[in-house]
Amino acid sequence: MSKFSVSPQGVKNMLIGLVMMIAGFILMIGGGSSDPNVFDTSMFDARKLVVAPIVILLGITVVIIGIMKKPKQEDK
Repeated sequence: MSKFSVSPQGVKNMLIGLVMMIAGFILMIGGGSSDPNVFDTSMFDARKLVVAPIVILLGITVVIIGIMKKPKQEDK
């Protein structure tokens, strides 16, 4: 078996982080007005301004941890 720099658990962490980042971007979607003459205040929702960026940053953190965490050494 060849040695990879990222362990299987690290790959799982990176995939979880990627899903978290995608979820954060999905949380940012919407809130536009179809009529340019009408101002829509839904773009100032707390979900878009607070929750979504936090979810994206947590996803980035999980990906970084998945990359940087050292795999456990197996004794042979």
